[in-house]
Amino acid sequence: MPYPFVLPTTSSFSFSSHFECETHPSLPLNASTYRGVAREALKKHKRLPPPEQIGHLSTVSSSLNSYIPYLLAIDAGLRDGRLPTGDVIHVKPKGTPTIKWRTTLSGDAVPGKERSRARINSIEHEIYFTLSSLGFTHVLASRTALQPLYATNSDFLGAQERTVAVSTAAKSLMEAASIYTYLATRTEGTSVNPPCFDIAPTTIRALAALAHAEATLLAVLKDDPYPAAVAQERNKNDKEWMFKPPEIPKVRAHLYARLCLAASEHAAKAASLAQPTGSGPTGKVESGLAKYIENFRRTSRAKACRFLGIDAELGGQTADGIGWLRAGLQELGVEVKDSKKGISLSRFKKEFSERREDRRVEKETGWGADAGRLEEIRVLEMLDEKWTKINDTMNTKVIPSINSLLAKIPSGRDIHTIARYHPPALDRDVLEAMRALPEGNDEFGPDLSSDDDVRSSSITPIGAFPGAAENYERSSTATSSHAYF
Repeated sequence: MPYPFVLPTTSSFSFSSHFECETHPSLPLNASTYRGVAREALKKHKRLPPPEQIGHLSTVSSSLNSYIPYLLAIDAGLRDGRLPTGDVIHVKPKGTPTIKWRTTLSGDAVPGKERSRARINSIEHEIYFTLSSLGFTHVLASRTALQPLYATNSDFLGAQERTVAVSTAAKSLMEAASIYTYLATRTEGTSVNPPCFDIAPTTIRALAALAHAEATLLAVLKDDPYPAAVAQERNKNDKEWMFKPPEIPKVRAHLYARLCLAASEHAAKAASLAQPTGSGPTGKVESGLAKYIENFRRTSRAKACRFLGIDAELGGQTADGIGWLRAGLQELGVEVKDSKKGISLSRFKKEFSERREDRRVEKETGWGADAGRLEEIRVLEMLDEKWTKINDTMNTKVIPSINSLLAKIPSGRDIHTIARYHPPALDRDVLEAMRALPEGNDEFGPDLSSDDDVRSSSITPIGAFPGAAENYERSSTATSSHAYF
């Protein structure tokens, strides 16, 4: 269900060429070393097929966590010279840094073409990209934990396994929300305009609100038996022929509705923050992410309507429950029609979308981009068919209008509090070791795999006449086909 973010990649960079540290001379070299490890991990992750990327996420997260303390130490040395541990550090710039990051949230990707690269000249923006990438790894880790819940070709998970999976995913999402909130706080005191939407203050706050919304909705999914019942019915390997129908206590049904409404409010906040503003960078956020946020908001409200319907049905008001179900279907943009047999174009399109989503889950590529919309439609239609049959044969009450029910919708209620993020810091022993002079340097040669803007002029092109290499040089604005990061 969480959004399938794509991890960015970056160019090589030498801290020793742009910074010097009087108190800890080895700091720039060590920072370059750990940044190189993180860069290689991001680049390798991009080249791996989707099934192998899941196992590589821990490597990316570990490399980023190892690089962040050195990056923050250099940033602290450029500011007030004091680390959180109380140690004093002084860093002086020797030149303006130039770092490139491949954007993943700015604009729409063109098929067959790499996304644009953002050129940054600030260590602060380097921190934004690095911590944002770490937040992406936590979101992707939550997707990894939830993937078995939606698979239809594997063994069906029991209640205990589902609870563990949902709890693990919610923890990862709250860690991502903490990181984004920390970044949003850092952006309040900066005056430098961001070079792209990926690290714009509004985008970072939108990501924090979205992660908070997803974690809130997972608190409901942990105890919601209806998605599991629908998934069990569609699972091809399930051999259970008799199982207890789903049950939800009346008090909890109303509470779950308020939690879903809180998730919808957080998603609405994220949607408003993701809109382009006149004061921010030019362009717009990726259309896939914007569509996902809107679908998530609608799905959360539809779930709230379903739980309010369950609350009404448990109280003996089956007609009101049907009205709430149809209000949920209306939120999802589904027109309520009488069920009919035979071939229907809308039914065919729905079945085709479901099969395509199932294939995405099995291949672990881009599943859940609809924010659980199809799954919620299945649950609502299942309950609507069941309760309509009961109302037509036993109760025979008039179903209230949708607008009259939506006027009674309660307010949302939060369940999670975003904890404060404490970035990793350097140990005292590591700081003392960096007081020694560095051994070697971190100068990088031509890097054709990730940075094609600077090439060595001494390389003679293939087929060139001796002494005429300068006639074959490309202009500075040319783009190499070897560019990759």
